[in-house]
Amino acid sequence: MKFPEGFLWGGAVAANQCEGAYNEDGKGLDIQDVMPKGILTGPTKEPTPDNLKLEGIDFYHRYKEDIKLFAEMGFKVFRTSIAWSRIFPNGDDAEPNEKGLQFYDDLFAECYKYGIEPLVTISHYETPLHLAKKYNGWVNHDLIGFYENYVRTLFNRYKRKVKYWLTFNEINSVLHQPLLSGGIMTPREELSLSDLYQACHHELVASALATKLAHEIMPEAKVGCMILALPIYPLTPDPDDIIAVMQANHANDFFGDMHVRGRYPGYMKRYFREHGITIRMTAEEERLLAENTVDFVSFSYYSSLCEGCHGQAGESANLMGGKENPYLKKSEWGWTIDPQGLRYVLNRYYDRWQKPLFIVENGLGAKDVLVDDDKGGRTVEDDYRINYLHDHLVQLGEAIEDGVPVMGYTTWGSIDLVSASTAQMSKRYGFIYVDRNDDGTGTLARYPKKSFYWYKDVIASNGAVLADE
Repeated sequence: MKFPEGFLWGGAVAANQCEGAYNEDGKGLDIQDVMPKGILTGPTKEPTPDNLKLEGIDFYHRYKEDIKLFAEMGFKVFRTSIAWSRIFPNGDDAEPNEKGLQFYDDLFAECYKYGIEPLVTISHYETPLHLAKKYNGWVNHDLIGFYENYVRTLFNRYKRKVKYWLTFNEINSVLHQPLLSGGIMTPREELSLSDLYQACHHELVASALATKLAHEIMPEAKVGCMILALPIYPLTPDPDDIIAVMQANHANDFFGDMHVRGRYPGYMKRYFREHGITIRMTAEEERLLAENTVDFVSFSYYSSLCEGCHGQAGESANLMGGKENPYLKKSEWGWTIDPQGLRYVLNRYYDRWQKPLFIVENGLGAKDVLVDDDKGGRTVEDDYRINYLHDHLVQLGEAIEDGVPVMGYTTWGSIDLVSASTAQMSKRYGFIYVDRNDDGTGTLARYPKKSFYWYKDVIASNGAVLADE
């Protein structure tokens, strides 16, 4: 089991799920501040006390403690996001909030204190609430200009501090979760396909614009797209099932194709024709897309799907739908567990795009139990998480042996945080247990889990210990 020299091992979080401090130091509200149940219910008018994200895990005040723990594990890279409304409280402000900018200065400095490279997501499911309410989020063309102002501010401020950037988190999810992913206040059932794909177009143009600015302002920087990866299997050899898989793949591949190739593919033009979808775009936007493609492709990977004319629909907890796979086990939240799917999708993406790949989310959400350890402290005996990550890393190693260039691997999440989909604390992913419960109670104390020390050994050996387990 060989991982490349310089492989970027680490973990990932998102600002809205961990920072808290939702109304401190000039931060404005974002959509997450009015989504107390995640994607399970609609937004509230104002922030409500049952919204765990308002405090998160208090990373805003405890980041030094947490980064020290990440350094103890040996992290080479830490993926986090910048809260747009911490920099521009309304999103369309003329001037940025200096206290917000300074927080990320301090955060990045703490990372470099331990030799940890930041990997920054510019927009990770945290559109400023004002942009959602006044402009209806990314349905509105004006958001491109507000995003341009935001990224220009970030690049000029952090050009000597951040080398790796991601433009949008899981950009393909806007079709399925328009509020979460696109800050679109109109309910999903009231949006036309033209509305949704127009929002996609605006985000794709904004992503290309960010890539252009990054290469101009920070010539040494690397910019990637970030997509939700879902390998899709046919339910049967029925040719109708194979075509169903092809079409489902097209729906997701479209976003990578646009970022890597810079033009609308023929299969999408056909889809638009047959579904009466009209995209408003200018010649300048087409040129921007074509001339500013990404340096690498990053993605999240949690599970795979099936498609075809047979079988039952999958769990509603899965953001992207699909049908049941009778050969795979599931997590407590109904997500299929498919380590080999990671090798498959890595090979498929590299065959298609010929760009370096970066796995920036992969992990197991589970109900952890805090217990006493033999040293007088507390921990979690999370062998199930170790097994999950081990099996996926073995398949990652197989893909590298297949010749796929993989830049790094950041687990989701490096520390327990509030779930994006369900807004629960009990759906835990981290190597570090945070003492907070679904009802908001808890001390917020941090406790390394058994997986903490396992991952430390994996990183220290550059993956070599995986072959011995």
